[in-house]
Amino acid sequence: MFKNKTILLTGGTGSFGYAMTSALLKLKPKKILIFSRDEFKQSVMQSAFKAHNKKLRFFIGDVRDEKRLEMATKNVDYVIHAAALKQVDSAEYNPFEFIKTNINGAQNVIESCLKNNIKKVIALSTDKAVNPINLYGATKLASDKLFVSSNNLVGSNETRFSVVRYGNVLGSRGSVMPLFYEYLRKDKKFFPITDVKTTRFWITLKTGVDFVLNSFQIMNGGEIFIPKMPSVRTVDLARSINPNYKLKVVGLRPGEKIHETLFSEEDCEYILETKNSYIIEPTIKKFFNYKKPKKIKYIRVKKIFSYNSYQNNFLTIAEIKRLNKQNI
Repeated sequence: MFKNKTILLTGGTGSFGYAMTSALLKLKPKKILIFSRDEFKQSVMQSAFKAHNKKLRFFIGDVRDEKRLEMATKNVDYVIHAAALKQVDSAEYNPFEFIKTNINGAQNVIESCLKNNIKKVIALSTDKAVNPINLYGATKLASDKLFVSSNNLVGSNETRFSVVRYGNVLGSRGSVMPLFYEYLRKDKKFFPITDVKTTRFWITLKTGVDFVLNSFQIMNGGEIFIPKMPSVRTVDLARSINPNYKLKVVGLRPGEKIHETLFSEEDCEYILETKNSYIIEPTIKKFFNYKKPKKIKYIRVKKIFSYNSYQNNFLTIAEIKRLNKQNI
């Protein structure tokens, strides 16, 4: 579906952007537009993909700027919205800035896509959007709601909006693994952990990218797609890197949870389950022409449960080591 198509990727100079760009180039698109704020990161990325410069375009811009987004989305077929402010503790100290980017920016993306009749739009979400106790999670919950409900606004347009939600990405910027490796390089003899009970969902960049691309294939608009993924214990992450290092408990950061959740018990009424994923159907589907997925096999979830990181399948230390070698 991406052959000879134009794709816009907001926040495209991050870890996800590099991996998604590499994957899309293999699908022979017409153009990939990288939309982000930092011209230096764009320059670095342009050098990294210099063999594909005919396919890539770099737009300096901010999702807070609707007019710039309107210009960037002209003649675009598909949009992947990955731009966001993401640091949990930073959000607690800078709430207005997170709202401007994660909520107002989401609205700007939506309105620009509607004005330019984009075919399909997927916004990236996070497990922190479920039952949020921090401002970052609350802004992403609001963003998810905006993208889902925007299917009500399409009118005669072809535009459809969906969301992909997953957990921590192995080795991505801001995750704990690069921090542990930094401590290892500096020979500090210990790893800082927030709490010995902390658990997280864990997904590789490749798996996340492939899941987003597959979600484009099956989306009808209004769904939240959630991949089934394993959990890890933070103490096991540390031990997988160096079992001889001591663990120093430094306490939870402002707004941080001990465990994460990808959907709650209250969501179960609307959930479809496939072999490798869950799909949360829109609660407002009666207000637009929502259709259930036809290209996949699924069952409706009957039991009531919370999909959380502490009642889940855990990776062993050996499995974490293997993933580290493959992905870092």
